[in-house]
Amino acid sequence: MRVLLLSNTTTLSLSSLPPPRTPKSPIRSNFRRNSINWAEKALIGALGGALSFGLLVSSPSSSIAIEFSSSSSVQVPPFSQPPEFCSEDEGDETAELGSEPAVTSEGIVEEAWEIVNDSFLNTSRSRSFTETWQRKREDIRSSSIKTRSKAHDTIKRMLASLGDPYTRFLSPEEFSKMARYDMSGIGINLREVPDDNGDVKLKVLGLVLDGPAHSAGVRQGDEVLAVNGLDVKGKSAFEVSSMMQGPNETFVTIKVKHGNCGPIQSIEVQRQLVARTPVSYRLEQIENGTRSVGYTRIKEFNALARKDLVTAMKRLQDMGASYFILDLRDNRGGLVQAGIEIAKLFLNEGETVIYTDGKDPEYQQSIVADTAPLVTAPVIVLVNNSTASASEIVASALHDNCRGVLVGDRTFGKGLIQSVFELRDGSGVVVTVGKYVTPKHKDINGNGIEPDYRNFPAWSDVTQHLSRCNMLQRG
Repeated sequence: MRVLLLSNTTTLSLSSLPPPRTPKSPIRSNFRRNSINWAEKALIGALGGALSFGLLVSSPSSSIAIEFSSSSSVQVPPFSQPPEFCSEDEGDETAELGSEPAVTSEGIVEEAWEIVNDSFLNTSRSRSFTETWQRKREDIRSSSIKTRSKAHDTIKRMLASLGDPYTRFLSPEEFSKMARYDMSGIGINLREVPDDNGDVKLKVLGLVLDGPAHSAGVRQGDEVLAVNGLDVKGKSAFEVSSMMQGPNETFVTIKVKHGNCGPIQSIEVQRQLVARTPVSYRLEQIENGTRSVGYTRIKEFNALARKDLVTAMKRLQDMGASYFILDLRDNRGGLVQAGIEIAKLFLNEGETVIYTDGKDPEYQQSIVADTAPLVTAPVIVLVNNSTASASEIVASALHDNCRGVLVGDRTFGKGLIQSVFELRDGSGVVVTVGKYVTPKHKDINGNGIEPDYRNFPAWSDVTQHLSRCNMLQRG
């Protein structure tokens, strides 16, 4: 089983998760014993429009990695016999596939039921949910589900009964398309794997077959040691993926260690980026040319957003900008991790970006800024009713931490987190598992965020507003 963590935006993000919990049902226990450890088949993803994925939260049952294809399709070249003290503890995944038990239609339906039972966040607060959902299981066990088509139809009806528009079934074809996301531009995705010493290794656990990295010699399970000669120790998967990005058809050199014990190799890979910069900017003069305002617009939060915004902000500062406008109108979200990293650019170290809340305690987290802000000048954030999800995370972080004022209309109000779980026949279920809560503990979902001003204020009013806000924050 693979797991994608989602949120209501447009693309994906990576983070590491804690070890999986012990499965609760005989079905899942049997699956874990006899097939690939599904805790190593996870990914965070994102959909466009009404839904998107990516969040820094823990899946209730797995760690993170994006796998673009089954590892059985990737042939890892043989290496010399490792020394006795080196243990290839990850094993040969393809060898395990042969022992996987037959997948029954009834088992697929019950697996979907159990995932919802363990992880679904009931936002309707219906008191009868638990009792009703338990009856669903009895109905499943008393029904005859002999074909895969009937199993899928049963899962669709079962999920529809939850009344949650985001919890739904994915056919094998739909799940396969979702798993082919590439945020590095060279066809790999990385997973943060803790080792026995408490350090974190970055391993390739998502590989596009015949993509640039695979064609150049990178293999599933390789550990990334350096990018363009820069040691990546201590960096996150997101940071290292960003380091791999660059103009289309240029080259990046990555140093990898093949497997746990294999040789170290520097590999030159030609980039094939599809992402385009979502950031535009310009300098505007106000107050008869005595002050300058740096205007930046982010169309979506893709893999290039943070890096390109940093470039834009630095250039505007060099050009003399003393105020900033961040335009998030009609930005329906995107890569939630990118939104979080962009919010951190404006916050003081230790200030809260966002809270996450869910049925499982592992989804109950707070995400905070960990460095000094890139800019400290007053910021106006432009929003409207199409400002959604990752954009709302940025807007609420600046607003609640007194770093910016919101101008425009109430935002859309998409604040739910979904996980996409792969079932054993290659299909999947999208399940609402959590929600976002602003630094001031306001629920975004269904509510949106009210602006401070409907019309563009004078910059003197902005400065006074932020000053009062900070005074109230300090008590």
